[in-house]
Amino acid sequence: MKQIPLPISPPPDEGFDNLVVGPNAAAVQHLRELLMGVGAAAPVYLWGESGSGKTRLLRALALQCQADGERVGWFNADQPLPWVLDESWRLVVVDDCHALDAAHQHAAFALFVDAGTHGVQWAAAGALPPVDLPLRDDLRTRLGWGHVFALQALAESEARSAMRREADHRGIFLSDEVMDYLLTRLRRDMNHLMALLDRLDGYALAEQRPVTIPLVRKMLAETSTEA
Repeated sequence: MKQIPLPISPPPDEGFDNLVVGPNAAAVQHLRELLMGVGAAAPVYLWGESGSGKTRLLRALALQCQADGERVGWFNADQPLPWVLDESWRLVVVDDCHALDAAHQHAAFALFVDAGTHGVQWAAAGALPPVDLPLRDDLRTRLGWGHVFALQALAESEARSAMRREADHRGIFLSDEVMDYLLTRLRRDMNHLMALLDRLDGYALAEQRPVTIPLVRKMLAETSTEA
């Protein structure tokens, strides 16, 4: 009989200090310094393909803000309307801008205007550069008005370092053979790899076995059968 794993693993540290920067050093440095001044700086927009780290960087920014005792408003394309700005927020974030439908575009535009009026810092992200976003013109123009950073996915060595760091944080031993298997046979974007590591953590605990290639294969086979 399998044990049901208890949620005892420490949550992943998503702050800037636990981040593998890779080719996105300029964006990371800008975000680290964004909230240092008084009032709001120019808006920030991050774009890149899935797995390039957009949401990860926005979360790090939000955590930094909260660590300073400030409040954050977070919105994305799936969040129900209405969207209302709280003037006590230090930061407002809108993720997945490329997926906003007409009603959410209207809400995001109003949120942008209100944030500027009340001195609330704005940060957003999407899969495309502002000029290519399938959005209403006034919102697209404002997303591209401030600082825009194109993010790039981590190279294999950087992805390996990020996985190793997260595995160590969770107390999981990943051998070089297991790491090679994961990085050469599966999708290498960080969203997928971190989600996979999370599943492996629970699966290894339930099986009461260390993480090995046979264990990875068994978990993936069971997942494929369930799907």
